[in-house]
Amino acid sequence: MEEFILSIPAVKATLVAILSVAAVAQAQTAGGYLIDGRNDVAKSGFGLCWRTGFWTPAMAIAECDPELFKKDVLPAPLPKAAEPVRPVAAAPQPAPAPAAPKVITIASKALFDFNKAVLKPAARVQIDQEVVDKLAGIGKIKLIVVSGHTDRLGSALYNQKLSEKRAEAVKDYLVTRGLNGNAIETFGYGKTQPAQGVAKCDDKLPRKKLIACLEPHRRVVIEIQGSAK
Repeated sequence: MEEFILSIPAVKATLVAILSVAAVAQAQTAGGYLIDGRNDVAKSGFGLCWRTGFWTPAMAIAECDPELFKKDVLPAPLPKAAEPVRPVAAAPQPAPAPAAPKVITIASKALFDFNKAVLKPAARVQIDQEVVDKLAGIGKIKLIVVSGHTDRLGSALYNQKLSEKRAEAVKDYLVTRGLNGNAIETFGYGKTQPAQGVAKCDDKLPRKKLIACLEPHRRVVIEIQGSAK
């Protein structure tokens, strides 16, 4: 027959374990731990807290799980300061629209003798009235274009040079009236741009009548570009 020898310390530990289990069986749950009849956290014989089946680290308390309970608590973020209200900049005023170009056409007969490029005395008066006096209605002059034109009589080369000389003569006079010569451009078109909307002239006409008929084609055109005043 075998003998069973049970030491006194072992008996005590067994009794404590049995009593602990019995206490747990009668305990209630609170949070993540079991609570005994004294409303304390139920503990095992080894001083360990009894956790519930749904315990999570977030339920840790200092009495049972101090290593989990001591968490760095970050300070609550400060409320973000409201951004200052910036004044709405006023919309820039649109730049003044450029004035529509003024186009002035002066018949060559009033300015030059036939086949000549020297201004007649009466031509200066007409340029003052038709051009210079009208510049007061323009704010700032950007460009003045003077173009000379001839009729179809004569060679292309002759008419080209004649139209250039007449345009230069008008420019020179405008400069004497105080206009900036750097803002004046001249062009000679010879007989390449006949006037539009005028009567047709038959080349079979006597020469004097033909010259008189072609008079509208012999002209100087002055175009003024500038800003509105």
